[in-house]
Amino acid sequence: MAKQAPQDDPAQDAPQVSAPQHAAAGLPAVGHSLRMAAEQMGARRTLATLSKVNQPDGFDCPGCAWPEPGKTHAAEFCENGAKAVAEEATERRITAGFFAAHPVAELAERSGYWLGQQGRLTEPMLLDEGGTHYTPVSWERAFAIVAEELRALDTPDGAAFYISGRTSNEAAFAYQLFARRLGTNNLPDCSNMCHESSGSALVETLGVGKGSVSLKDLHQADLIIVAGQNPGTNHPRMLSALERAKRAGAKIVSVNPLPEAGLERFKNPQNARGLAGHGTKLTDLFLQIRLGGDLALFRAVNQLLLAAEEKHGNVLDHEFLQQHCLGFEEWAADARTTDREAVLAATGLPYGQIEELASMVLSSRRIIVCWAMGLTQHKHAVPTIREVVNFLLLRGNIGRPGAGVCPVRGHSNVQGDRTMGIFERPSGAFLDALGKEFAFEPPREHGFDAVDTIRAMRDGRVRVFFAMGGNFVAATPDTDVTEAAMRRCRLTVHVSTKLNRSHVVTGARALILPTLGRTDRDVTAKGAQFVSVEDSMGMVHSSRGGLRPPARGLLSEVAIVCRLARATLGPQDSTPWEDFADDYDSVRDRIARVVPGFEDFNEKVRRPGGFALPHGPRDSRSFPTTTGKANFSVNPLTAPEVPAGRLLLQTLRSHDQYNTTIYGLDDRYRGITGGRRVVLVNPADAAALGLAEGGYVDLVSEWRDGVERRAPHFMVVHYPVALGGAAAYYPETNVLVPLDSTADISNTPTSKAVVVRFEPDSGLPGA
Repeated sequence: MAKQAPQDDPAQDAPQVSAPQHAAAGLPAVGHSLRMAAEQMGARRTLATLSKVNQPDGFDCPGCAWPEPGKTHAAEFCENGAKAVAEEATERRITAGFFAAHPVAELAERSGYWLGQQGRLTEPMLLDEGGTHYTPVSWERAFAIVAEELRALDTPDGAAFYISGRTSNEAAFAYQLFARRLGTNNLPDCSNMCHESSGSALVETLGVGKGSVSLKDLHQADLIIVAGQNPGTNHPRMLSALERAKRAGAKIVSVNPLPEAGLERFKNPQNARGLAGHGTKLTDLFLQIRLGGDLALFRAVNQLLLAAEEKHGNVLDHEFLQQHCLGFEEWAADARTTDREAVLAATGLPYGQIEELASMVLSSRRIIVCWAMGLTQHKHAVPTIREVVNFLLLRGNIGRPGAGVCPVRGHSNVQGDRTMGIFERPSGAFLDALGKEFAFEPPREHGFDAVDTIRAMRDGRVRVFFAMGGNFVAATPDTDVTEAAMRRCRLTVHVSTKLNRSHVVTGARALILPTLGRTDRDVTAKGAQFVSVEDSMGMVHSSRGGLRPPARGLLSEVAIVCRLARATLGPQDSTPWEDFADDYDSVRDRIARVVPGFEDFNEKVRRPGGFALPHGPRDSRSFPTTTGKANFSVNPLTAPEVPAGRLLLQTLRSHDQYNTTIYGLDDRYRGITGGRRVVLVNPADAAALGLAEGGYVDLVSEWRDGVERRAPHFMVVHYPVALGGAAAYYPETNVLVPLDSTADISNTPTSKAVVVRFEPDSGLPGA
């Protein structure tokens, strides 16, 4: 019997607040994981499912993209991974009866948390034009509707094909092939909203838009700088790697506007010391930087390294600089002019702490810099990451064991999607290979990324929106604008395992297409199938679900793409879509001939642990940039400017959350339980602004277009945030992020740099 979903939708505005914690994981993490898993799956299913997470013969966790170690533990998952698995492998079900009982207008008033708690989707559903309820529809009719709408467009560019990071390599490759056979490069993805700035900076400077380190490198490092990242909540298994590095003698520096429990101390639930003892202290130096001050910090450290070279010599790796780099002299001349007062204003740090970091750098041969959204979601994100690369190049920390760049991806195959060609600006070489393999001429004009897709829907240029996974409406900025844009579409389609906000913000017509999850057994006419994913460090490995699907007739993502492609492109299209849907080996054979590094794909992916993709800077210190060298770049010192009486807001996750999926209403590491409508403010800033702890306010963002964007009814929580900053959870505060406030070059929304003022509380929305 299916488990019952909660009927109540908590208001989420009256949390209990206690002191923040100073350690992560341990017994509480184990207990919380098992409790939430049992609520969704039951005890027996929990044991059977969690024992297969991230195992060589099991399935890849649908959560983060952290790599698996060479030798896995019996329980190779973290607390948030267990929550992600439980949400997908839940025994709760959504049937046609649910939609008959709930009109779309009513569902649109529900929270994302409540929608997600209802369970797995079980059959295709259609909201027809003028309808009030979703109703069941056959797969054949669903594909015919999409095909009809696509063929009715004036141009293929009137459609956009979004994809989330949970999609497999095989599905992603088929998806981009379908879009390009149709005639468009409109392939926005979740990278556009998270690590696009990393890719932009790394391609320009190193030639490869991915990290250059392996898990082994992390274990061998002398110094690890973790900047703008919270592993304890967002990538908990990273803490095990940091602990191992620490025990091998590494020093760890945390750069963050908020103290994060996981980076303070880690109680590893895999060993007795973590379960029963004090765990491992991770951070040696905590730099509580002001929001957006990271560029100034790395410029200042680089200036100190240049000064040390001039004074003592033997600091820079001159051989590496001469043989492998370009632009050093121009960059160094600019770096020497870095103004100390500007650095202090931008970072909010005592200069002595910056000198302490430089001293740690000078005593370390092998250095890794890890980062995430805290660096990528600023207007000056790309220059910031370029300056990180400058920092590593100075002492030869690229292509050396235990050293390199480590952008930590958030979703399990978001990097693999990009490798498979999910990109609105594909390279000519990729298009040439794709066209040669499938005997057609792919479109060459660049398509829309996520932000430009919203603009195009708003302006009537995109009329069909198709999403392969994800929760586009809740993940994107400027919520009111995004929702209005979505409602202008002729057709919106979402391939999903569970209900979310995007399903109730619809075009004139809307389809929900349920699909198999990572945990589900995938059997076709050709037998049991498996898929593959790429982790955050460029390792590709297989994933096999083992659970009985939640309903008869569910299709995999690969099958959905292939059947839609045939329905749209017709029998005359020469692509063997039917073979692809039945036998994923046939997809992998084509990937092997199109994507570099995937030669002999079917053989290599069957090896235990998979295989590593080639990476020139890491493997041979070869740099496939436009110059053929690693490029230094001049990045003028800049930081956000905040008017008096305002604060700079960053959006962030709670601990009971993964991206837009809300598992629960607690954030226990930060001492918040039972609610999400909170804004964290430094007590000194709160006093200056007259913000009483426990009081309620509206958050109003300020942007040059003069449009008022308001997030009402947030409880003020006094919290040790860096001065001048504030923090609140997304997606509740995505409404405050202006659509046109994006990072230079990458066009990533500036979700970590929103200027806000505080106004009197206008009450809970809908109350």
